[in-house]
Amino acid sequence: ELRCIIGPNGAGKTTMMDVITGKTRPDAGKAFFGQTIDLARFTESQIARAGIGRWLLLSALIVLFDQLTKVLVVRSFTLGQRRPVIDGFFDLTLVYNKGAAFSFLAGAGGWQRWFFIGLGLAAVAFMLYLLWRHGQQKLFALGIALILGGAIGNIIDRILRGQVVDFVLLFWKDFYWPAFNV
Repeated sequence: ELRCIIGPNGAGKTTMMDVITGKTRPDAGKAFFGQTIDLARFTESQIARAGIGRWLLLSALIVLFDQLTKVLVVRSFTLGQRRPVIDGFFDLTLVYNKGAAFSFLAGAGGWQRWFFIGLGLAAVAFMLYLLWRHGQQKLFALGIALILGGAIGNIIDRILRGQVVDFVLLFWKDFYWPAFNV
């Protein structure tokens, strides 16, 4: 609920979003987030932190979906088996990746598992920081939240399986994109 009187900003106009994001203060009244947090009293970064919960919830849902789809594929497919979804373009398959994107370092001898777990945890920490600082930027925070969920899902795979489960295979004629997951 937004109940306030807002005056012009430097461009001669003020929007409700200017108040909500902390770019300007209302001349009078209060701007509430969740009926309890008076946004007019907070800085932009404080406002972002107030709304971070929705992005963390989205990330948690992505992790659940990621792990559920991987369990279903592991139980339903044998290694390398393919099932067409869209002929000539999209198959489901089961492959494992001990490396990073495009199987980078997949044959490195085992140390890469712990390296990528550590790197993943560092990336998760950085993404949490970005959400904490910029959670009010909806499109940016949406992208970070989706990537965060996928990163956590892959960390779980590396911890539990020692490798990442990939199952989405896109291709066209003789061109194949490396298999990936949610």
